[in-house]
Amino acid sequence: MKRTFFLWIVLIVSAMAHNAACAQEERESADVYLEEYTDEFQENFFEALKQKGIQNYDRAVDLFLKCKQLEPNNSVVDYELAKAYMLDKKYVQAQDYAIEALLSEPTDYWYLDNLLTILDKQGTPIETIKQRIPYDNTKLQQNMAVSLFNLKRYSEALKVLDDLENFQLKSELKRKISDSLQKDTQPETAPIVEREVDMDDPVAQLKNKMEQLITASEFKKLLSNSQEALDSYPLQPYFYYAYGTALNNTGNPNKGIEVLESGLDYLLDDEGLKNKIYKQLSEGYSKIGNTQKANEYLNKINTGL
Repeated sequence: MKRTFFLWIVLIVSAMAHNAACAQEERESADVYLEEYTDEFQENFFEALKQKGIQNYDRAVDLFLKCKQLEPNNSVVDYELAKAYMLDKKYVQAQDYAIEALLSEPTDYWYLDNLLTILDKQGTPIETIKQRIPYDNTKLQQNMAVSLFNLKRYSEALKVLDDLENFQLKSELKRKISDSLQKDTQPETAPIVEREVDMDDPVAQLKNKMEQLITASEFKKLLSNSQEALDSYPLQPYFYYAYGTALNNTGNPNKGIEVLESGLDYLLDDEGLKNKIYKQLSEGYSKIGNTQKANEYLNKINTGL
């Protein structure tokens, strides 16, 4: 649990490095929690994040290694070392630290996703590291299937799904993989057939309810409803849109942007929803003062890119 909280602090501070308007309450909660670490560790760690942010990867690695000496069992340091080495294209070192982080927290999605991203950069199959990680862990396998899907490594994702027996999202994820493979093989001129909404479908009912809340600008109610829906159906891009819209309009655009950009990974042939997400991303970036990104997403709506 401690490492999870610390990882969230890393994400908060990383966002603060790009956005000076981050909420005061986030800074205060980070300050309180970081009292558990020495001043030397904090100085080195956050300077390392800064150096990584300006692409000075060698310096970032040196500082993270100092943190590693101070906190040898800190999995977040291993995670950040893996990311810094990967960005510097030193994949062997990156892979070793990514595995070390994952061994500390086998059920952590982001640790596993980082490792699989490093493998993807090298074009390396997951079989090469199965013996080095607790692959039999069911939660790890579930995370791996979702991560491989996002990386578009569909055949490997299907193999992992075959190893899973009681996975609530197994059939849905297999369907999405099948749709993606068909999309890759279909000619670009193939017509897109719109399906009628089945109101007996619980997903369709939730979407309809949230559309009404958005139309009525009831964003506080939308916030709780969309979060619950996303927890139940994490592969449905509409719920990322709804949750991101709610966050944008309830004073948390930073998290809203993160959610909306994640939702883009799950889109398949839905230009209408894609444009809605682009619009919310443009509004979110406007709220945090990043006009360049706001205009970038606004132009995507206009050009369809």
